Amino acid sequence: MTLVKRLRHSLLPRLRLGLFTRSFLLIALLILISLGAWLQVVFNIEEGPRAMQLAQRISTTVSITRSALVYAPQKVRPALLLDLATQESLRVQPRESTDVLEPLPHTAYWDNVSSGIRSRLGSQTAIMWAVNQVPGIWISFHIDDQMYWLVFDRDQLRLTTGREWLGWVAASLMLALLGAAISVRFINHPLSRLAKVARELARGQTPTPLPEKGPIEIRDLNIAFNRMARDLRQNEADREIMLAGISHDLRTPLARIRLEIEMSHMSDEARQAIDDDLAQINHSIGQLMEYARPAGQVPETGIDVSRVLQDLAERERSHTESLGGELKSSIDPGLQARISANDLKRIVSNLIENARRYGHSPSDDRPHITVRAYQNGNLLRIEVQDRGVGIPHAEVQRLLRPFARGETARTGVSGAGLGLSIVERLLGQVGGKFELISQPSQGLLARIEIPKTKARPADKSVA
Repeated sequence: MTLVKRLRHSLLPRLRLGLFTRSFLLIALLILISLGAWLQVVFNIEEGPRAMQLAQRISTTVSITRSALVYAPQKVRPALLLDLATQESLRVQPRESTDVLEPLPHTAYWDNVSSGIRSRLGSQTAIMWAVNQVPGIWISFHIDDQMYWLVFDRDQLRLTTGREWLGWVAASLMLALLGAAISVRFINHPLSRLAKVARELARGQTPTPLPEKGPIEIRDLNIAFNRMARDLRQNEADREIMLAGISHDLRTPLARIRLEIEMSHMSDEARQAIDDDLAQINHSIGQLMEYARPAGQVPETGIDVSRVLQDLAERERSHTESLGGELKSSIDPGLQARISANDLKRIVSNLIENARRYGHSPSDDRPHITVRAYQNGNLLRIEVQDRGVGIPHAEVQRLLRPFARGETARTGVSGAGLGLSIVERLLGQVGGKFELISQPSQGLLARIEIPKTKARPADKSVA
């Protein structure tokens, strides 16, 4: 059990194996341990009776052979010896004082065999493993004053050969492992199906309902998951209705207020101040709706990230220049990633908007923005950099939280504080990563990383 725990806590987590493989390996290890213990018990129990059976067989054969030679006429003995050698694989040879002897192996089995033979044939019986370097089981006997050896073939005496034992063990092991694989598969299949529909749900898809049958635990789990999926779909529908109501109920009065201000008799300074406040309210409403809007469905194949970013950069460049700023772009061609084009636009446009509102250069109080996109190993990097005053390093993590703003670190312009949170939430749907890098002399660098995909032949030709 200690070995199993060590493998479970040290080796298996490092290999990053699936649940099926982990369960199968653990069960296979337990089967091997139990099979080894079972073989040891069988050998120990069988060893004594098998040794006694072999000793009895050898003793009987020696007694019969000796009797046959004693009572056979002298002229018939050569034919009898030849018949024993050819038919029974038994050889009778004279015993010489010059014979080179090799005793039996000193094991419990052969000690029992030799003691059983001597108890039947006499304590003076010699039992050898080899004589004159000729292998076999050599048993001594005498006829009158002459000493002889009766030689048995070793393979002939084995009740069960090693090959037979190996075959039985291999067959038992294969059947046990097959049963373990079927059992683990039976347990793992519902969990694999649950993991699949959970991934579909995380990507914004509508998963197929899980079957509400099977073992009690699996059935209850599937029922709870199906109920959760239905509740999430209902919440999604309610949120869409709520967003439509917010857009109508809040922005319509704002437009009416702006129209009434334009028609009212007030100074240009007061009208401009009220108009700026209304624009700020409208921007905050837009950020709240953007944060509440769900992420798009992740496409099955990669999209042309380079083309999407180039189109977005052209559109944002015109807007930035209309505000007196500058936007440069350096986008490598042929970049591919599995992300919704709309989500990618939402991510990068939020970063550009953040740089445009808060990243004014101290020298001319205008935004100077650079957008870069390139490949870095197995990742695509998209960077949006401004030339503002940057932010303190201690503020970086705080600004990633919803409704967190950095007015003191950037400029006096306020907002809802949701732009960076929107970026981080959308990237989480595709396994992306987002970080802010504050460069005191060069402004703030917003970097996102997305796993890249290979371009299809058609995509390469178009690009």
